[in-house]
Amino acid sequence: MSLWAGRVTRPLAPEVWDFLRADDHELLPYDCEATAVHAQRLHAAGLLDDAELLDVKRTLRVLAEVGLHGADDEDVHSAIERLLGDVGRKIHAGRSRNDQVAAALRLYVADACRDAVTGIERLARTILARADEEADTAMPGYTHLQRAQPVTVGHHLLAWVEMLDRDRARFRFAAEQSAPSPLGGGALAGSTLPLPAPAGQMRNSLDAVADRDFATDYLYAVAVLFGHLSRIGEELCLWATSEFGFVRLPDDAATGSSMMPQKLNPDVAELVRGKAGTALGRLTGLLAVVKGLPLAYDRDLQEDKTPVFAARKDTAGALGALALLIGGIEFDRGRLAAACSDPALLATDAAEALVRDGVPFRDAHEQVAASVRERTFEAPEAGERPSPGPGGVHDALHEAAARFA
Repeated sequence: MSLWAGRVTRPLAPEVWDFLRADDHELLPYDCEATAVHAQRLHAAGLLDDAELLDVKRTLRVLAEVGLHGADDEDVHSAIERLLGDVGRKIHAGRSRNDQVAAALRLYVADACRDAVTGIERLARTILARADEEADTAMPGYTHLQRAQPVTVGHHLLAWVEMLDRDRARFRFAAEQSAPSPLGGGALAGSTLPLPAPAGQMRNSLDAVADRDFATDYLYAVAVLFGHLSRIGEELCLWATSEFGFVRLPDDAATGSSMMPQKLNPDVAELVRGKAGTALGRLTGLLAVVKGLPLAYDRDLQEDKTPVFAARKDTAGALGALALLIGGIEFDRGRLAAACSDPALLATDAAEALVRDGVPFRDAHEQVAASVRERTFEAPEAGERPSPGPGGVHDALHEAAARFA
């Protein structure tokens, strides 16, 4: 029997039942955790005895480990109550599915954020290792996809690490937003039972059951992360082309063609790039769900789970696959050096040399631009060009490695 069935006299029509059922079994261990906390509150209020509390905790531990075994319930929350047996008929006192669902999803999102941070750190350390290997390998830097100024591969890869560092901070923020407990909110107005407040209880019972900011914060972090992974993927796709030829793909992280024997395709980078659109769509979708809902709870909020579950799966997959790809690519140092051989890449250096001699920058810019236009430009005398960025590439590597140690 559904948890809400006391008010109705007939079972739901099969079509309605199928439409209302939630595919939320991923919440099982998190609902078990939240239910154990609620059982402790009931025990503290004298509404569960010692034996009942022990039975609840023991059963919840088993359920969290072995699963529901195909329990045919409307959702994971009703399944847990039924599988708790006789004591399960007591466990919902002072609690609604509204605060129960919110509590389980908050725990899930916090865990998903921790997983994302772990994956980001693994990817960042992989990139740092490659940046260290190629710290002094010259390559052209680009603006507007046109060769602009010389940098090094190490310096370029460190830019990827900076993006990932900001992503890590966003997931940590989302985890913090997931931490407050909605237990005690009940359906919307709390409970008359003398239950102790859970740790970190939210301040307002309506907000406790209606808030999904933590879920949108998580999906926002995922969307921005995929935006960054997409940029990395796009550069890898470009670098692997014959036109660039900067990298060779590893066989264990690329695919061939079913028709063209010579092909080696950067499918990991391409799919990461493609999933960025899906990640953005999930964020937009949930924002659209919550934007006009009246307080407190509405069944529309059942739609929060599908995008969150899918985002967690895609995030783990993309971070893991991209780490393997980047760890296995081989940089073609000869091709990179040839791409840096155009003297025009040192045009800015030439203008700055004139500035050091006292020429106003705008005049220097015009003089160098004219010489490039007239094909009379000569690069400055070869010398030790300072590495871009504060302290140079090697200092930046050490500092970034310390952050991801």
